[in-house]
Formats: sequence, structure tokens, C-alpha cells
Amino acid sequence: MNDSTLYAPSLKLGAILKQKEKFITCAESCTGGWISKSITDVSGSANWFESGFITYSNRAKTDLLGVRSQTLELYGAVSHPVVQEMALGALRAASADYAIAISGIAGPDGGTIKQPIGTILFGFAAITGAYFSEDAHFKGNRDAVRCQAVYYALTTFLARFFPQTTL
Repeated sequence: MNDSTLYAPSLKLGAILKQKEKFITCAESCTGGWISKSITDVSGSANWFESGFITYSNRAKTDLLGVRSQTLELYGAVSHPVVQEMALGALRAASADYAIAISGIAGPDGGTIKQPIGTILFGFAAITGAYFSEDAHFKGNRDAVRCQAVYYALTTFLARFFPQTTL
């Protein structure tokens, strides 16, 4: 899996959002902006993407997205409550219609028995009030884990928010 694999879901996402005149934003930790990069690989992406947030540290999550420090302390950065707050915070901060948030352990360090390397959590939100989170586990080196996480984020967003949409 590589950037060219990510192009198809990014292209579909862009076509749908452009047709519906909607905007998406991203709040990224372990992917360091890779979801945003994939979205903006599609020409004309300014029609559906205005801004994204790379919030690698807990401080950035709190300062830029409004993630509560209590949530981080209680659950840790790689948790469902945190990615939900990240997605909702990005939605507000960017005045977007949709948001994707991601936090995880891409490796090679940082894994634990409870959260091994490759553990990635995803938060998704819509201005309509719909939001959900999911977790997944990926194998491979740091780049492989991150690339799989980007693909999962894009395809899950499409499947959950636009399940019947074909182009």
C-alpha cells in the first residue's frame, strides 16, 4: 500500500463532497497530516478541504481542538473519548461539515500489552451531530501502519457517511 492506493478513495471523497458542496477537515496525530495530504493530492481539493490540524502532542490536542485535559488524563491520547473530542473540536475549529480524527501507536516504540504497536483509533463527526469512533490494528513498519490507517480512515468515512453513493 502506498500513496497511489490512497488516491482512489480521496478522489471519490472529493467528488462526493464537491457535488454536495460540503467541507471536511482532519485532526491527525500519528499520521502527521497524511490524511490531509491524501485529500489534497486531488486537484481542486480547495472546493472541499480548507484546513486540517496536526495535533501530535497532548498540548496541541487541548490548545487547537479543545480536547479536555481531564479526558487525556483519564483515558490517554489513544482512546475513543479523545478521538471523539478531536473530531468534534476540528469540526468546530474549521467550521467544516465533516471531520476525521486519528490517534494511535505507529511504532516502532510506544506499544504496550494493552495497546500494541499498530493500534489506531479513529473519530468521525458531522455537523448534523452524527459521530462515532472505531479502532483497528495494523501490521508492518511505521510507514505501513500509517498508510493503512489513512486508507482505513478514508474508506470508513465514505462507507459510513455515504454508503449508497456511487460515481
